[in-house]
Formats: sequence, C-alpha cells, structure tokens
Amino acid sequence: MADFTDELLEKTSHRTAPLPKQQWRLTQRWDHLLFMHFPVSTEMLRGHVPSSLELDTFEGQAWIGIIPFAVKDMRIRGLMRIPFFHSYLELNVRTYVTYKGVPGLYFFSLDANHLPVVLGTRILSLPYFKAGMSIGVEGGVIDYSSSRKGKTSTIFKGSYRSISEPFTPDEGSLTYWFLERYVLWTEKGKKLLRGDIHHERWRVTEAETSINRLMFPPFQLDPPTYTHYAASQRALLWPLVSEENEPKKDSSGVL
Repeated sequence: MADFTDELLEKTSHRTAPLPKQQWRLTQRWDHLLFMHFPVSTEMLRGHVPSSLELDTFEGQAWIGIIPFAVKDMRIRGLMRIPFFHSYLELNVRTYVTYKGVPGLYFFSLDANHLPVVLGTRILSLPYFKAGMSIGVEGGVIDYSSSRKGKTSTIFKGSYRSISEPFTPDEGSLTYWFLERYVLWTEKGKKLLRGDIHHERWRVTEAETSINRLMFPPFQLDPPTYTHYAASQRALLWPLVSEENEPKKDSSGVL
C-alpha cells in the first residue's frame, strides 16, 4: 500500500487546496461513478446549507450533484483490509461551496448499503443513511438502484454507460468546476468541520443515462443537465477537523 500512496502524495500540483499537514487515515477505490448534475436556484439551496459556507456558483448558476458508485478496497492506514468491511455501495447528494476562498463540497446526504459504515460515519458527523442498494455491470452498462425509506425517503433507479473517449476536463470548464474539489465541510452542532480528500485529476467520459426513478426531497429535480462517467479513482481521506482548531502532532508525528 505504501508504494501507490507515496506516488499519489507526490502528485499535488493539481490540487485546489494544499495537502493537510497530518497523515491520511483511510484509502478507498471508487468504481463505476456516475456524475449527474442539476441546475438549482441559490434561494432554494441557501436554507439547506450552513450559513458559515458561501454557496459557489458557475457563471451565477448553482448546482446539485448526485453520484452513485461502488466503494472497493477500503483500508485504514496501517491495517490490512478488514473482511466484510472493505466494499459497499454509496450514493451521495452534494452541492458546491467555498469557505475562506477554498472551493469544496457540502453533502446533503450519503447513502450506503453497509450498516457499520453508516453508523461509524454518523459518529463522525457525516450525514450517512442506510439504504437498499444494488449494482449490476454487463456489456459496459451499469444498472444501479438505491432506495432509502423513512422520514427522508430517496430513490434512484437507472442505468448508465460511457459514450466517449476518456478526457481530463479543461481548467476553467464547468466539468472541471464540478469535479476538481478536495475539501468537504459538515457541521457538528454549531462547529464547522473540514475533511480533506486527495486523488489524481479526474478522467471522465460523457455518459448516456436511462433514469427510471429519481426522488431526493426536498429538492424537485428535472432530468440531469450534465452526466459524466468515471471508471475508477483511488482516493486518500483525512479525518475531520474543526476549522477553528487544527489537530496537533506529538513528538512522534502521530495525531
């Protein structure tokens, strides 16, 4: 694991925020990602995003992203892969924000089909929810289903496939603005928490989608305006820290 993480950590020139000073804690591989993006009004978003975060827009337009994918090979730093814990499905709903000039993500929800992951991440103040989910891959077509029942029911059922050659989005383009973000924020009480993510620049393709059901209240969403597909991405994740108090290292460099 050290070989690929060391190589990944050497590639930082593309980041929109510096790497954290502390060490990463978790690594994951993300497979079969579908990026669906929907234009929304800033007025609709404002009441659902912490006031400490500034809504980010592209040429005055705000966006919501919905991303279904599969998590594979999840490992905690220094540990071997944990049986029955390293793979699951996830679907997140996010928007785009800045804090003190740093661009990043704010997640409205993150659905997963693995209860230990949901419970563990909710302790960390991330809005994870348990959902019934499935994925099937055949002939280049990915069939994906996610359904969360309860007070905040959500549904996504559809299929998608790549329909172009892979490309790296041009800096300054809308696709670059969607994807090249390496910080997320969440709230715990009145405290703003920051999490850092690191991976190589995204290589994506245009995607063709067939959506059977799409329901994510309180947002009323039309079919997505932009859809992109990414085959895979290896990521490193850092623990959440308060924006007011950065963690200190002891003499050994361990948090």
